[in-house]
Amino acid sequence: MGTADIQRTTYDAVRRSKGAPFIAERPAYFSPAAAAQDAGNTRGGFGEFAQTLLPLEYTDWTEESAAHVSACYLGDWSSLHKVLVRGRGARDFLSWLGMRDLTRFEYGQIKHHVQLDEHGRVASEGVLCRLAEEEFLYTAGSGDWLIWQLGRGDWDAEALDVSPERFIFGVQGPVSLAVLEELTGESLRDIGFSRSRASRLAGVPVRILRTGISGELGYEIHGPAEQAGEIWSATVEAGRPLGISQLGLRSQPVQHIEAGIATNGLDYLPASILTPGAPTQFRTGRPGGSYVPANGITDYFRKPAELGWGFRKGLPGRDFLGRDALAADAAAYGPRRTLVGLRWNTADVVGVLTAALGEGDLPDPMELPRGRGPVFDQVLADGRPVGVSTGRTVSVNLRSTISLCVIDESRATPGTEVVVVWGRPGTAQREIRATVAALPFKPDRRRTDVSAG
Repeated sequence: MGTADIQRTTYDAVRRSKGAPFIAERPAYFSPAAAAQDAGNTRGGFGEFAQTLLPLEYTDWTEESAAHVSACYLGDWSSLHKVLVRGRGARDFLSWLGMRDLTRFEYGQIKHHVQLDEHGRVASEGVLCRLAEEEFLYTAGSGDWLIWQLGRGDWDAEALDVSPERFIFGVQGPVSLAVLEELTGESLRDIGFSRSRASRLAGVPVRILRTGISGELGYEIHGPAEQAGEIWSATVEAGRPLGISQLGLRSQPVQHIEAGIATNGLDYLPASILTPGAPTQFRTGRPGGSYVPANGITDYFRKPAELGWGFRKGLPGRDFLGRDALAADAAAYGPRRTLVGLRWNTADVVGVLTAALGEGDLPDPMELPRGRGPVFDQVLADGRPVGVSTGRTVSVNLRSTISLCVIDESRATPGTEVVVVWGRPGTAQREIRATVAALPFKPDRRRTDVSAG
């Protein structure tokens, strides 16, 4: 049985047995590159990303979480759901399902595909790549909403879950292009931002996508699971002289906060969780943190504008799922919320980190560089709630503790002082001072011009 067959068999078993006891009824599911990664996983620790077990650290989190700024990293995003949508009605369906206009969607182009429910809340979001005239690939934390919605309509299209047959590796950072050109033996400078094309890597057919999840020059490699280990090892060797780092799961989410990118399942919960299109990839359990939702689970949902994904020129006239709800929101204009960054007061953070060395009741601990799973913390101004903070992380690149925050527009001006309530209700909560910051936290280098050189 080959790697892809093993991946498919285990993948299907894991999806069928979600929530079952681990090992006894739910098998362990590793990356198709697990054997190659094991050579660098000297600490032997693993964590769960979606339903896949990945190495937590290769060296240490401080080095790995700085690699996308200092040189580049090789990271594994094979855990993402990968869904092929193809057929004569594929583009029409995807145009209706997502907010983005797909009228001018070139072959090889990439678009951020934000999918809403009928209430205008984000149900799923990911990367959509056009592979051919009637073929598209959607990669996301979950593609279950897409598959469910396609099955509800009468679209001349089909969706195929190809997740276990394909790997996705990220190579992000200032020397990422040099590493990939060494691997492919060809110039890749023709690939513009949000574009992709076919190539060969170590003789294996792959697709190279230019993406920007790190806020730096960066790429993704998509290829067959059978050769995942071979490609991983070849990338490590090619990048070694250039300072490449292997990126463990512990450090993977840090770059998203630095770049000001909200992550599905961490910085908000997808509205699809209340439907048959709920994601099977995500963990079970409730969010942590000090925030107490007044209206139940829906308070963890977000409208696209609250995450920085609204329309710059107003709501378009074309039809898509959730448009009517967005139009009603626009007509009933009132106090709005927007996405900003927060810089947490260092002395207050240190007080929590060192609490176990002093006296008194212990607050909830702060995991480094950030906590696992979704954590929502209440944000106050003048003693009243004004926002919700998520993604609290220590950034060694910024030498600061930072987070994202969905906040009232009246408090969104950079430099505004607020307070984050740290700790779950019923624990020894601490108030941590914070200052509103513009996003992204560091310069946006995703569109670096590499055409000359």
